[in-house]
Amino acid sequence: MIEIHEILALLPHDFPFLLVDRIVEFEPEKRIVGIKNVTFNEPFFPGHFPGKPIMPAVLIIEALAQTGGILAFKSLPDLKGDVRFIGIDKARFRRPVTPGDQLKLVLEVVKHRREIWVFDGKAFVDGKKVAEAQLMATLQDNEENI
Repeated sequence: MIEIHEILALLPHDFPFLLVDRIVEFEPEKRIVGIKNVTFNEPFFPGHFPGKPIMPAVLIIEALAQTGGILAFKSLPDLKGDVRFIGIDKARFRRPVTPGDQLKLVLEVVKHRREIWVFDGKAFVDGKKVAEAQLMATLQDNEENI
């Protein structure tokens, strides 16, 4: 299990943009399962949509991407740098995510060559798929960002 303090150390995100609360499964360079607890206090709910709060689909994808970043960093612990989200394919959204839901974020590595990662990501609520996409990311050493 990877708790929030370690997630904060791995990712450059902070409140309100950190969208992963916990990692419950991790297999280096293969698979990861994360949890995002969706609460009514999320800063996007007042405007999306007033009276009928629904988590924006793009933020579900961002939660998947952040979970993939954790998988990449934990798989290569000597790398110090940034994960950059570089692509998305085959995105599909099946059902709305609302306050009180718990997103289960499941990512499997499709391909990993050097610093490029391709993930198959799926998000579930109560065992039902709410979203899926193929995500691409790159790891960049801090020295490359100068």
